[in-house]
Amino acid sequence: MEFRNLGASGLRVSAISYGNWLTHGSQVEEDAALACVRQALDEGITTFDTADVYANTAAETVLGNALAGERREGLEIFTKVFFPTGPGGPNDHGLSRKHILESIDGSLQRLQTDHVDLYQAHRFDHETPLEETMLAFADVVRAGKALYIGVSEWRAEEIRAAAELARELRVPLVSNQPQYNLLWRVIESEVVPTCEELGLGQIVWSPIAQGVLTGKYLPGADLPAGSRATDEKGGADMIKRWLEDDVLERVQRLKPIADDAGLTMAQLAVAWTLQNPNVSSAIIGASRPEQVTDNVKAAGVTIDADALQAIDDVVGDVVERDAAKTRSPRRSESFG
Repeated sequence: MEFRNLGASGLRVSAISYGNWLTHGSQVEEDAALACVRQALDEGITTFDTADVYANTAAETVLGNALAGERREGLEIFTKVFFPTGPGGPNDHGLSRKHILESIDGSLQRLQTDHVDLYQAHRFDHETPLEETMLAFADVVRAGKALYIGVSEWRAEEIRAAAELARELRVPLVSNQPQYNLLWRVIESEVVPTCEELGLGQIVWSPIAQGVLTGKYLPGADLPAGSRATDEKGGADMIKRWLEDDVLERVQRLKPIADDAGLTMAQLAVAWTLQNPNVSSAIIGASRPEQVTDNVKAAGVTIDADALQAIDDVVGDVVERDAAKTRSPRRSESFG
């Protein structure tokens, strides 16, 4: 396993991290989830990412059970706060001081730890003053409940404003967690340059585009039975945008590039994200242990310049690059 610094901080994370957004507590049974975490540990992954909203807190519980008994100092455990949890009361969501300070305690209990290494704002909260949010995060850090703080899917200008407050509060804001893969590159024009300037690293999610970049979805063919695209609990709505025949045909044309590099298509996709020097870690998920084993082989791989150009030539204009696609919903949009 390769290890990288998280942004400009001294925290080292595994280049491949394990996340349980669409699996633990919902898509797969707990025994399978535990097996995947065990495989991740066996493969050298030390960084684990979750959020309180995943499976309405159940994912944190499953991860806590899976990591119980492991040497805590040898792990980096990340979680997030913003989206609704529990019964969905008026203060059960957002980045208010009340919700942050109550949510961190719930997360720590479910994760069976006295601190997380990184506590992340899962989206930007348009209804709470940023000063209130950042002060609450600073208090979480000073209470020893989180070592570092980060954000997820924030725009460049939002990150810059948070970083300014973080400096004033002397709290370590070290990361952003965006969606990023060779089909979805919206962070490249604004977010990445801003984060490089400010010393934040990217912890990217969906490096294989919810499975599309594995090549298992074929143009003109029925969706594979049991795949994520057929599972309403497993992200079927998000994957739809990549199931157009034009996209799928181009993905199939990536296979010779992967073959020439001695990689599976999934490994090529994960390795591609790690070529970006601002990416500290790429989050993989799994419903079977062998998927973990396959994906971790992307760690430490260097894709040469000719192959990178060939990838760009293949995917061409189906790549999404519009920075405006990074957008945090307002509560009225998200929560009805």
